[in-house]
Amino acid sequence: MTKNIFIIGAGRSTPSLIKYLVDCSIEENFKLKIGDKDFSFLPSELSKHNRVKTIFFDVCDVSQRELEIEKSDLVISMLPAHLHLKVAKDCVKFQKPMVTASYVSQEIRDLHPEAIQKGVLLLNEIGLDPGLDHMSAMKVIDEIKAKGGIVKGFKSFCGGLVAPESDTNPWKYKFTWNPRNVVLAGQGVAKFVEEGEYKYISYHQLFKRTLSLRVLDYGTFEAYANRDSLSYRTIYQLEDIPTLFRGTLRRPGYSEAWDLFVQMGLTDDSYEMNVKGMTYNTFFTSFLNLEDRSIKECLKADFGTSDQVIEKIEWLGIFEDNNVELTQASPAQVLQNLLEEKWNLEIDDKDMIVMQHQFTYELQGEHHELHSSLVFIGVDQIQTAMAITVGLPLAIAAKLILKGQITAVGVHVPVTKEMYQPILAELESLGIRFIEEDILKV
Repeated sequence: MTKNIFIIGAGRSTPSLIKYLVDCSIEENFKLKIGDKDFSFLPSELSKHNRVKTIFFDVCDVSQRELEIEKSDLVISMLPAHLHLKVAKDCVKFQKPMVTASYVSQEIRDLHPEAIQKGVLLLNEIGLDPGLDHMSAMKVIDEIKAKGGIVKGFKSFCGGLVAPESDTNPWKYKFTWNPRNVVLAGQGVAKFVEEGEYKYISYHQLFKRTLSLRVLDYGTFEAYANRDSLSYRTIYQLEDIPTLFRGTLRRPGYSEAWDLFVQMGLTDDSYEMNVKGMTYNTFFTSFLNLEDRSIKECLKADFGTSDQVIEKIEWLGIFEDNNVELTQASPAQVLQNLLEEKWNLEIDDKDMIVMQHQFTYELQGEHHELHSSLVFIGVDQIQTAMAITVGLPLAIAAKLILKGQITAVGVHVPVTKEMYQPILAELESLGIRFIEEDILKV
């Protein structure tokens, strides 16, 4: 019997998702319908495949949305996070499983009782981060517990970066995903627990307090704290764990330079400026008290800016008289506008996903440390490492649900063996593999 998969959204991460499902469509008897208003990211060989149909789709059109969901056997929502709820409610109503890479919102979590009653699975957080991080972490946690071990510390790091061969600017960074999320990253308060003590880092201190770590043979990275590590105690069933920290990875030197933007207020998105006719130089200096000093003298005197940071700032062209070409914008939007020009992936560039989990645990009176690390490099600008590691877990989960190999109902994230074991096994066969290093500590 043919299984009809309805994919809502055809953005950057969908080509890898669709290619996987197309490749197994004959064997599994899948047909794909893709709904969106823009298919510019979808290669023609996929959109024109005989098992793929593309349609103009407006998720806010209630009648169209209900019609397409009711006709499907499974829905994959690749929409912006705030639109998932519309889809999720209809999936519960028509008893259709839904899969998405986005975080579980409270509104979707509230659908859990009804989804159980209707026998419907709403599987969330099944992309890269969240998703691959959950599955790879739970695999190790369950294995430690199965041996009788007690997990004492868990630190998890992930970053979307450029591959070494494409690392061609002093920031050692280029956009591989949503630029706005990068510019606004870390705003709020970072919360974690360390040796039994709760720790809080305000936004204006976040990029000053970084950790350093090495990952396999790929050198040194730095990590700044994610906003809320504490919620993962429940997700990973580690309620009493003394240390739990999650962080975002960058190359060394990035955080020191980014901190200057934070201290100056250039990442503020709470108000708009009149930037009509401004250059990046006048925009930048509008946040400084020059007092007949040069920009560099001002930065060194007022912010303690190092020569290495000034080199990074100067490389962006901020000291030059290039036009902003916006009229009304927040400081964060102006900064993003500049960075999208300078941090853009070139045609031949490749991106890189780096993830590492660090566990400390006790087993038979001995203290152990285990590192589980993944480095995955993309193919090109379309088949990026980010798109592949978001799209493939979604696609594999969809296939397993339709084959009846994942049978859970209700609202879930992929932290059970029923989910993570087959998905991780297939990802490993596709080259997405974690390397584990177990070190006996004295």
